[in-house]
Amino acid sequence: MPPQPAGRPKWARKRIAIPVALLILFIGVGIGSSGSDQKTAADAKPAPRVTVTETAASKGKPAPAPTVTVTKTAKATPKKKEQATPKDKVVFKVWGSAPAGVDITYGSDTDNLEGRGLPMTKTLPLKDDAMYYSITAQLQGGGDVHCSVTVDGKTKTGHAVGGYNICSAQLSGGLFGGWS
Repeated sequence: MPPQPAGRPKWARKRIAIPVALLILFIGVGIGSSGSDQKTAADAKPAPRVTVTETAASKGKPAPAPTVTVTKTAKATPKKKEQATPKDKVVFKVWGSAPAGVDITYGSDTDNLEGRGLPMTKTLPLKDDAMYYSITAQLQGGGDVHCSVTVDGKTKTGHAVGGYNICSAQLSGGLFGGWS
């Protein structure tokens, strides 16, 4: 049998190397995630840009003062949160542009109502026996309209552009309740 080399056996080196490698990994992850509280470039307030425009001096006349233009970048304002639809109401909406006019029809499976003008918002009481609620808006020769129907917090939307196209949105009552 050949003589054993002096030092630790191979299994003893693994018992030290694996925990050290894991410790280094966890330290690296901790350092990487600790920088998340810093502001991003999008959060920073934009600095105004200054542009200086000079004109060439003509002979015998003093050079005019340079023109200074300061440009500021405005932040986008957040959208207003829409009011929640009451549980016992149905809301129908049509908005956009229809220079030649638009024919609007809305209601449930048991009634059919007509709307006028843009933007239009109508609210009806929710009927327990209604199978569906829908809205249609047909363009009369051109335009760009959106429509929506909201029941019990669920909203369906539609969109139509140009010609005599029809914007349509419908929510149907589920077999076991709810709207989809």
